Amino acid sequence: MIHQNSFLSIAQNHKRLRCEKFLEELEIKYVKHEHPALFTVEDSAKYDLQMEGAHSKNLFLRNDKGDKHFLVIMDAHKRANLKELGQKIGEKKLSFASPDRMMRYLGLTPGSVSPFGLINNSDKNVIVIVDKWLLDQPIVNFHPNVNTATLGIGRDDFLKFLQWCGNEVMEIEL
Repeated sequence: MIHQNSFLSIAQNHKRLRCEKFLEELEIKYVKHEHPALFTVEDSAKYDLQMEGAHSKNLFLRNDKGDKHFLVIMDAHKRANLKELGQKIGEKKLSFASPDRMMRYLGLTPGSVSPFGLINNSDKNVIVIVDKWLLDQPIVNFHPNVNTATLGIGRDDFLKFLQWCGNEVMEIEL
């Protein structure tokens, strides 16, 4: 008898492998770090992961009407001020999107949000907001659509990936 956790493990492995395949097809080099499941930046601080590069915090947000969705990619150690961010992008109110919306738009579950979820956004209707500071870092780290691994990629390859995705990208000081 196959246990439900086995199905979850198979599904997670599929998401990670699909992400890695996309990167390889785009000729994007990465360094993979496997680790226990990390759901928050605070979780990652519990482990000495020895990863080179900037660590990110990725938030999936929606506007007040629920007709616009945003993937915010920022430095892991910065605090997200949703009111200030909303003002910068011309939205009155931003809030966290539900897990159902996250699955519908990015094919991801809470704790595994990353830019790589954009490979699942075929309608290109998620607006990407990137912290300018992060774009100045030579290496950036993201989950490969599961929270049991982290991939480090070069800044230029990250920009190449975003361009390939085709979503609207806004670079903002956060």
